[in-house]
Amino acid sequence: MITDSALLESRSLRHSVMDRTDVLDRVKALSLLPDGMHVTTAMVATYFEVSRKAIESLVLDHRTELVANGYRVLSGTELTSFKEVSGIQSRSRSLALYPRRAVLNVAMLLRDSEVARQARVYLLDMEYLARTQPVENSPQPDIATLDARIDDRIDQRITHILGKTVVPMFNALIETAGEHQRELIVLRTGVQHIERRLRQHHTRLRRLESPRQDRPLAGVMAAMDAMTGREFEHHIAMLLRRDGCTDVAVLGRHGDRGVDITALTADGRRLAVQCKRFAPHLRITSPELQKFVGSAKVLYASDVALYVATCRFTPEALSIAAEAGITAVHRTLLERWDAGEMLTVLK
Repeated sequence: MITDSALLESRSLRHSVMDRTDVLDRVKALSLLPDGMHVTTAMVATYFEVSRKAIESLVLDHRTELVANGYRVLSGTELTSFKEVSGIQSRSRSLALYPRRAVLNVAMLLRDSEVARQARVYLLDMEYLARTQPVENSPQPDIATLDARIDDRIDQRITHILGKTVVPMFNALIETAGEHQRELIVLRTGVQHIERRLRQHHTRLRRLESPRQDRPLAGVMAAMDAMTGREFEHHIAMLLRRDGCTDVAVLGRHGDRGVDITALTADGRRLAVQCKRFAPHLRITSPELQKFVGSAKVLYASDVALYVATCRFTPEALSIAAEAGITAVHRTLLERWDAGEMLTVLK
């Protein structure tokens, strides 16, 4: 079977999967500039959790390939025009821009990034499934199913445009508007309401379509018990994205101040998560809950806080969680969540 290192070495293989840009959001949410189409060098570095210098060095080595996939550097009047149209604030005399294809290209070239490696693994998994999918005598999906999938993709695209382009445009207009400022604020509020409703609709569809019968809970928990702490954090981040959360970020080991994951719920509330992959016979105690309460509610000012554990909680810890508004996701609840049942607090 082809390994992810093959993408690092073969330009022709990279070219064959360059249209799979949806892989980027499967691995990690990709933040875009206000134009909804591009990212800067600094944003690419942040996405892949590497230094800016690493990205600049990669561009030097593979500039021709990246340019073929949309990478470009703006300067002069072209840069001025782009700033006016996109609303980006920058004083630099040049600006490197990467469309999604170029970001995916970076993922297939960047060696020292776990995010890039995960993207390559996703790409190869998708290609393997496409090659091994039976084509003869295979049942065709009915029209209703196809329509639902198309509507789902359209909803996601509209939501993306509203959040990344339309709302920022309203923000810019409101700052410069005089007597019409109030009307613009009302219009922006309406757009944001539509965006939230579309996110909620997408979350419900994902929940209804998620497989259940073929995923035995015992196997699910055995898989999580075998994970490392870091793998468990990324698994929980994946569940949050599945249930409609955006801006999902798995924080670093140092300086996270007691919170492992931050995100926004589908309706825009700030979310903080603590993850503990403990042995099933252990318990989360009240001092651990109290520490998380301070981090989540005070340091991160979260609206929603989850303490997710592969074990159970002591009665005292559960009492503190209830009083502080913390959702204690114990082993049994985690099984159901992983199997497709959405947490009540995320609805």
